[in-house]
Amino acid sequence: MRSNTRTWFIGLRRQIKDFILISADIFFAVFALWAALALRWGELYVPKHDEWILFAAAPLIAVPIFIKLGLYRAIIRYIEVRALWTIIQATTLYALVFSFVLYESGIKGIPRTVLPLNGLNMLLLVGGSRFFARWWLGEVYLNLGGGREIKHARKKNVVIYGAGNAGVQLASALGYGREFRPVAFIDDDSTLHKQKVNGLRIYPLSSLMYLIARYQVSDVLLAMPSANRARKSEIIHSLEPFAIHVMSMPGLSEIAQGKVTVDALQEIDIEDLLGRDAVAPDQALLQANIAGKVVMVTGAGGSIGSELCRQIIRLQPDTLILFEISEFALYAIEKNLLRLVTKAGNPKAIQLIPVLGSVTNGGRIEKVCKTFKVQTIYHAAAYKHVPMVERNPGEAIWNNVFGTLRTALAAIKTEVETFVLISTDKAVRPTNTMGATKRFAELILQALSALDHSPTRFTMVRFGNVLGSSGSVVPLFKEQIESGGPVTVTDERITRYFMTIPEASQLVIQAGAMGLGGDVFVLDMGEPIRIIDLAKRMIHLSGLEIHDSEHPAGDIEICYTGLRPGEKLYEELLIGDNVSETSHKRIMRAQEQVIPWPELELMLAALELATKDDDFELVRRILTEAVAGFVPQCGIEDLLWKEDRGLAHG
Repeated sequence: MRSNTRTWFIGLRRQIKDFILISADIFFAVFALWAALALRWGELYVPKHDEWILFAAAPLIAVPIFIKLGLYRAIIRYIEVRALWTIIQATTLYALVFSFVLYESGIKGIPRTVLPLNGLNMLLLVGGSRFFARWWLGEVYLNLGGGREIKHARKKNVVIYGAGNAGVQLASALGYGREFRPVAFIDDDSTLHKQKVNGLRIYPLSSLMYLIARYQVSDVLLAMPSANRARKSEIIHSLEPFAIHVMSMPGLSEIAQGKVTVDALQEIDIEDLLGRDAVAPDQALLQANIAGKVVMVTGAGGSIGSELCRQIIRLQPDTLILFEISEFALYAIEKNLLRLVTKAGNPKAIQLIPVLGSVTNGGRIEKVCKTFKVQTIYHAAAYKHVPMVERNPGEAIWNNVFGTLRTALAAIKTEVETFVLISTDKAVRPTNTMGATKRFAELILQALSALDHSPTRFTMVRFGNVLGSSGSVVPLFKEQIESGGPVTVTDERITRYFMTIPEASQLVIQAGAMGLGGDVFVLDMGEPIRIIDLAKRMIHLSGLEIHDSEHPAGDIEICYTGLRPGEKLYEELLIGDNVSETSHKRIMRAQEQVIPWPELELMLAALELATKDDDFELVRRILTEAVAGFVPQCGIEDLLWKEDRGLAHG
């Protein structure tokens, strides 16, 4: 019955609600005056003669004042404590005006103590009624999706980590939401422990298990938007043993820019797990090859290529050419970039040119470079999924090796100023075809750079895995956890380097500007991470328990599937030890073995014939001869399709 009354009231039109509020305030004005007189006389008061005029005047004074000060504009179930100040102002002004009217009316026999009692009674009745209504209506919400429906909201009990300004604002905002109910704060500052903020007690982290048991807490919400990633990683690590779902507030910059609100909670960013803070970029290096220039990105629709395009747009090139073999990927990145350019306020300032084509078509690359007078090329086009490339080595050689060769030759012929190759740590002592083809691409650029007549400055940038790229384990783990598992890990010992796509893209742009010609730059990826540890952390922070022999009642099982074709346990960034620092703390310059162009040209001719003939035993021998440290993990018979070996090429 109580719930039906609440839902009926919330469903009323605004005009009816205002009428009810005004009627209540009229009653309060009359009752407050009567109660003040009754308290003063100490008996059941009955008005005499002209005193009835005061009872008529009280609501006539109160209601206009309340309207003027906005007491009827507030939505009662969302009213805040700060609204109490407005109520105090309104009732105080009413009491003063009423006192003046009483004085001017000439009515005798009203004690002076009645006037403050009248104002106090009015404050208690008006303020108390509104905050009671806020409590009474606060658990009801409107669900307007697919029709007008009113439901009782059962909120999840949550703990907020961080009792600072952000945490207090988050608690206040969640109080009006329909999903979470804050029950306590956790904070590392021992001076705050046992204190209360907005009725919520502050506890140390050691009390979290107690809070989970007492309040059936389902989530911990991190309210530390200004904390760096290293600090967030430390906090997240301390929460892992509790197998509780962890979410966080967005960063202060996003809140300040109006992109999100303070209560816009989000899943823990994987970069927060890594604890790696990005280094502020050198703006001069970022702009050197881009600002005011004609720039082309090959593989523009890929994970790295698309982020490069977004970073380039922000650096104001004259023209950005999007070169992509996938029609849908080209459409998607053009649409995304047009939105960014339009949002910047000057959509005609940057010319976006989508070009559909393959990097293996040297004539098309050359024509594009010549037509638009390209000055800088970022060559991100590559097949890089290790098991897929291992099964289709011919296509990988055409795309990764000869695609790079033909793009580089087109750049030389059209006098492109700068050519930057996006390489990989898998090119170092590779065990798979993908890594070998990427190292071969590096060798091509190193050899071309050594030619005296080359007008193009060639640079290679080598780095490890980027979070969220195609083939990354992170989105795979998320999908497996959401579907109930199991989470698949190839080997318990396997480790990988990780970097965010935006950071990698910025470092690629800066490294490209540092190159003198033939440079191989290596990005500092931090410490390698065990994939099994990453899987365990993601399971725990989803609020789930690992299912194993020690936890038979756990939620998610981890299965080991064995290394995939061509996969390494450990990745490396350097072939040798000859490495030097640069002006950027995250970029190193490596000195690698170079094969002279005449010798490499013969290898390329032999590789092309062998690939056309689907002679992959010869292809393997050429790659092994050219690429230092190439020790194939898979035999030739494991690479090719059993039914038709020709499929490995086509």
